[in-house]
Amino acid sequence: MNVQELIEANKGTIVDVRTLGEFQGGHVAGSKNIPLGEVAARVDEFKTMEAPVILCCASGNRSGQATAFLSAQGVECVNGGSWLDVNFYQSQCTSN
Repeated sequence: MNVQELIEANKGTIVDVRTLGEFQGGHVAGSKNIPLGEVAARVDEFKTMEAPVILCCASGNRSGQATAFLSAQGVECVNGGSWLDVNFYQSQCTSN
């Protein structure tokens, strides 16, 4: 399943890896904020989340880094890219 299909099926957990300040400026409703700099220290927390973990950030760069790292740690995850795209997919589900 791609990111849009996962969101439409209400599967997984959305995690925003931007800084707290960026997250507070706008984020996907119901998403968790774990800044990229904290990802390595919080692997066990990721392992307890409903899989797959859908990672997002501003452009997809930081979420791509987090996806590569977490995948190597055995966490089922996908790079959702920009939080704005993830937010759009989610808004399409709630408006239908």
